[in-house]
Amino acid sequence: MKIQIRNGRLIDPANGIDRNADLFIARGHIVGVDHAPAGFETSGTLDATGCIVCPGLVDLSARLREPGYEYRATLESEMAAAAAGGVTSLACPPDTDPPLDEPGLVEMLKHRARLPAFAHVYPVGALTLKLAGERLTEMAELAEAGCLAFGQANTAIVDTQVLARAMQYASTFGFPVWLQAQDPFLARMGVAHDGEVATRLGLAGIPVAAETIALATILQLARETGAQIHLTRISSASGLEMIAAARRSGISATCDVAIHHLHLCDHDIAYFNPHARIDPPLRAQADRDALRRGLADGTINALCSDHTPVDDDAKQVPFDEAEPGATGLELLLPLTLKWATEMKLPLAQALARVTCDPAKILGIDAGNLKVGAPADVCVFDPQASFRVSRENLKSQGKNTPFLGLELPGRVKATLIDGHLAYDGSWG
Repeated sequence: MKIQIRNGRLIDPANGIDRNADLFIARGHIVGVDHAPAGFETSGTLDATGCIVCPGLVDLSARLREPGYEYRATLESEMAAAAAGGVTSLACPPDTDPPLDEPGLVEMLKHRARLPAFAHVYPVGALTLKLAGERLTEMAELAEAGCLAFGQANTAIVDTQVLARAMQYASTFGFPVWLQAQDPFLARMGVAHDGEVATRLGLAGIPVAAETIALATILQLARETGAQIHLTRISSASGLEMIAAARRSGISATCDVAIHHLHLCDHDIAYFNPHARIDPPLRAQADRDALRRGLADGTINALCSDHTPVDDDAKQVPFDEAEPGATGLELLLPLTLKWATEMKLPLAQALARVTCDPAKILGIDAGNLKVGAPADVCVFDPQASFRVSRENLKSQGKNTPFLGLELPGRVKATLIDGHLAYDGSWG
């Protein structure tokens, strides 16, 4: 199918484009910007007047809950959520049931996700068998099956010798290692940031030191092994300072932040809202503000949704018993726009953090609209609002602390490989 998207403001941060321009699509790829190629005869037109046309969003952390947790979400429901949120490529953590520690499981997931309207799925393979932190997985075989990186999701490797060997092995083959920095002993039994709010509410705290001590170990081992490290879901100002210092000393390390930590802090749990139970926990306002600045100046490389659908039974309980996690695929774009407006950032700079920058971390050809690139496109109206409600969320997980809010930016259309994966009603 040959499609022309016309009259839109084309923003492609990877190629420095921000102007009114038409986009031409054929055979699942971008074939023209501004001007149609010779012989192009459109078979469909999308009028993007008043809208932004940008690359499809790339999300570095989206749990699809398959295999094993289909009662929380299904592949179909979360792919519908991704399309509705303008997300066309996503990485899924290995904490499924069973974990993604065998090639057959990875191949099955990739096969299930191979439908025209589904986002491109890039599994993160498990570093250790069963995520138990004891024996290394066959990373080379998992890479052949489709894993682009290896990690432990939210599960730490306690044995530092095992972690060192994992990094050495990954470094030998050039496999990126994705790790969340949280010391399991300092975080044990904790449910909230260790601060004034948690003390007042009588909640067990997780200190910032849980992040910084784990970071110190990871960064030192990265120096020793030469491993390519990606630090997931950084939550504190101190942690961010350590990463910046490590880079200055020559350590290769990228990092991301979850969208919830960009807008919320520990004060948002003040009424024991279980939807605000997040892992890592929402930290102090000063930490949140440092993360916002760090993402703006590039210290933090990318923004992710940390999409974690949780069933109602696991959230409709007291705060300290609630399962951590929040849905985010459909909120990634609106909350990015909200952050950009509040920080007075150029739209192109903000969109880079959810398009070309995460694509670079994943090492995929995505997040750009150059001629020849896959036709993964998001069209959204920046002036239209998106109301966060259980009815409006296509994800099976309705767990989000942003319920009831009106957020800027409504997705009008999402194209994946040139297929119209989401149609938000064109007028």
